[in-house]
Parts: sequence; C-alpha cells; structure tokens
Amino acid sequence: MKKWLDPLATAWVGVITHKLRSSLTILGIVIGVAAVITLMSIGKGAEAQIISNIESMGSNLVTIQPGARTFGGVRSAAADTLTIEDAEAIAEQVPYISSIAPSYSSNLQLVVGGENMNSQVTGVTPEYMQVNNLEIANGTFFSANDYQRGSKVAVLGSDVKDTLFGDTDPIGQQMRMGSIIVRVIGILESKGAMWGSPDNAIFIPLTAMQQTVAQPRTAQGERLVSSIALSVSDEEQADYVVAEITSLLRTRHQLSPSDDDDFSIMSMEEIASTLSEAIGTMTLLLGAIAAISLLVGGIGVMNIMLVSVLERTREIGIRKALGARERDIWTQFLIEAAFLTFTGGIIGVIVGWAVSYLISSTGVMTTVVTADIVVLAVSVSVGIGLFFGFYPAWNASRLNPIEALRSE
Repeated sequence: MKKWLDPLATAWVGVITHKLRSSLTILGIVIGVAAVITLMSIGKGAEAQIISNIESMGSNLVTIQPGARTFGGVRSAAADTLTIEDAEAIAEQVPYISSIAPSYSSNLQLVVGGENMNSQVTGVTPEYMQVNNLEIANGTFFSANDYQRGSKVAVLGSDVKDTLFGDTDPIGQQMRMGSIIVRVIGILESKGAMWGSPDNAIFIPLTAMQQTVAQPRTAQGERLVSSIALSVSDEEQADYVVAEITSLLRTRHQLSPSDDDDFSIMSMEEIASTLSEAIGTMTLLLGAIAAISLLVGGIGVMNIMLVSVLERTREIGIRKALGARERDIWTQFLIEAAFLTFTGGIIGVIVGWAVSYLISSTGVMTTVVTADIVVLAVSVSVGIGLFFGFYPAWNASRLNPIEALRSE
C-alpha cells in the first residue's frame, strides 16, 4: 500500500505548494470538460425530443407518398400516383393493417372576420385521427356520418386556432375556406414543432374536400390522394407489410420489373432511426468542437509541468542521490499531471451538469446528461493529463543527479 501512497502523497504536496498555478491549470480542464458536457447534452436532448415527437405520431405508423413516374427510361418529377382505390386495395389484400386513412391536401386561404391565413387543408377519413395518434383538445373529430354526407365541418390545428380565433372559443363558429363556408367542430392537441406537425393544418372530411374544393382523378377515373397513412397491428410485421404493399402497388400501377417505384413508403421507426443516427453524428461533432478547449487545457498542463520540473530540479537531484529510480521520478510527475486533470474533470462535470440543468429549466431547449457523456469527458481529461504530462515526467526522470544538485 505504501508503494502506491508515497507517489500520491508526493504529487499532492507538489500541487498544493503552488496553489495558484495548479488552480489555473485545473481551470483550463474544467472549462473544456464543462463545454463537452453542455454541448453533448444539448445534442442528446435534441435527439430525445425529436424521437419523442415522432413516436407520439405512432411507432406503428406507415406513410405512402406519391413518387415519380418513368417514361422510356427517363424518370420524371414527383407525380400524382396514389388513389383512394389503392388504399381500398391495400385494406382488402394486405394483412396486419388495423386502420388505413387516405388524404388529399391543398393550400387554401382561411378567413375569420378580419383575420386570415394561408394553411394546408387536408381532406381525411374518420380513421385519420386514430392512424396518426391525434388527440382532441376541445370539441370532437368528425364522425363516419359526417364523412358519408360530405359535411362541411372542420377540425383545426392549435396554431391555426390561435391565429384565426385567438382566445375565443371557435367551436360552432363558421369560417371561410377558399370559396366555401365550414363550421368548426374540434381543436387538436398541439404536437409542437416536428416533422409533419398537424398544428398548422386544418382537417375536413375527404368527401367534402372532393365535392367542394378539388376532385382530381386519373385518366382511368380513379380518385387521387396526396398520401395514404396506415397503422400496422403488429410492429414485428412492419417489414412484411411494407413488402406486400410495394408488390401490390407495383402491380396496380402496371410497373415493369425494370421500372422504379412511383411511390415511396416510410415508417416512423425508419424515420426515427435515420434521424437518431444523423443527430448522433451532430452530437459527436459538437463534442469534438468542445474538445478543442480540452486540448488547449492539455497544452497548459504540459507547460505547467515543464515549469515545475525546472523549479524542482534540485529536489529531483536530492531524491536521485538518496536512491530514487527514474521510474519513481517519472511516476511522481505523471501522477501529478493526472491528478490535476482528474480534479478538473470532476469539477467540469459538475459545472457542465449545472449549466445543462439551467438551460433545460429555462424551457429554451431540452438537455440530457447521460452516464456515457460523463465517463467520456472524465476519461478524456485524465487521458490528456497522462499524454501531455508524459514528456515533462520523462524529462524529469532523465535528469543527471550531479547536475541537478548543482542547480540553484
């Protein structure tokens, strides 16, 4: 035990003998570690928030979008390639689908009194609410009866409601939507800023959309839609469902084996995975940028340790004259450097966690401090101490004891 405690005790004496110099060295490491903890926690928090928003739409959600058509080997821009008849065929022929909801969207001008805004109006089926995991904050969603009758009723996203009605209760009130008048029957719970957020949207029955706003059809007379959303009853069968839908739509759209799909299929699980990887890369980039300050702190450690060796040359000579080996001298200075950076790392973790907590508590953004971030930051700080402390420690161990004793 004494074998290990003696170098630690000697290193401790070396640190406290020059308190100001040691404190400044530690400060450089503290700033670096705190920066790494803070920036990486911001990245982790952003990842957690985005994934949470996506999952709130339903992890078993699959969305089919129109794609491009291929003519004579030339691929055109995105075209209208999905129809209600496609949705009906999928519902009838593909297993493991609990609900399916085709929709058609168009940007229209909304007017209420003196307020107006341009918003995306989406004609949907009653199943749309269940498929997309939407919740009503006030009022109700339109019923199957409303859908069959093509009732001119509307459900508003939270941002649309705030813009057009402010603090007024809009339930039962009328508004102009393009060239028609609709009655508001419900307000959706806010989903927040996210991909595909319904907060800025307005929903009406798809039948009303086709009868009064637009009723586009294909050359064969099939009714076009902007997208088809569906929920998979068994998440483990999601890949199978996607494969079956792909095969069915390719057959319905009369695509040859050499033709590309004229549609695209996305699952929330796939989107979440892709975004998680992208944000993870960005988080590592933020950590790498912050680690530059740790590198600067490491250079400061080397500088201080070199100065320490020069100041303690005579001490080193005396220790060598009394029988200290090169390994003993080398270990002493290396432990001293590691002690400085380890102390800075621990304090930096505390400071970084505190800053992350303050940022999160303000509500500006969410931050998440995880164990792997803490372990990484402390490990890197100690590693920097050992790396930058190696040369001064090696330099001290190589001093000639006779010349060192002559030093003033």
